[in-house]
Amino acid sequence: MRRPIKKRPEVSPDAKYGSIRIEKFINSVMLDGKKSTARAVVYDALEVLKERTKTENPVEVFETAIRNVAPAMEIRSRRVGGANYQVPREVRPERKQALAFRWILAAARARKGMAMHKRLAEELIAAANNEGPAVKKREDTHRMAESNKAFAHFAW
Repeated sequence: MRRPIKKRPEVSPDAKYGSIRIEKFINSVMLDGKKSTARAVVYDALEVLKERTKTENPVEVFETAIRNVAPAMEIRSRRVGGANYQVPREVRPERKQALAFRWILAAARARKGMAMHKRLAEELIAAANNEGPAVKKREDTHRMAESNKAFAHFAW
């Protein structure tokens, strides 16, 4: 029997933009419980986005970036009769968002020589334009799922 679905606490929308997704992103940026620092980094990055893209609402660019990075398919290992198969699976919406956040942050943290909010802004702009390491990671994941499509019948 499957275990019951865990009840997760609701995340309240962020104060500045009223977006639940931005508040979740702030929680992802946060290290060692320093939420005020994470909030400052994200809000500064959104201000840089606003200046660079010359848009009224930087949240739209942020949403586009997340949409462009979120994967539709991924591969999961499945053991069948002593052999491990890479089985392609569809990604649940919550996991899509979590993976997109993780990949964007990893790409931003890998860049060196700038303040974190500038690195994050650069990465979000690149992702919104369908380029950069985070988008490449999504394409690699899709390519792996496509090449292992023959094992899709092992999906559970």
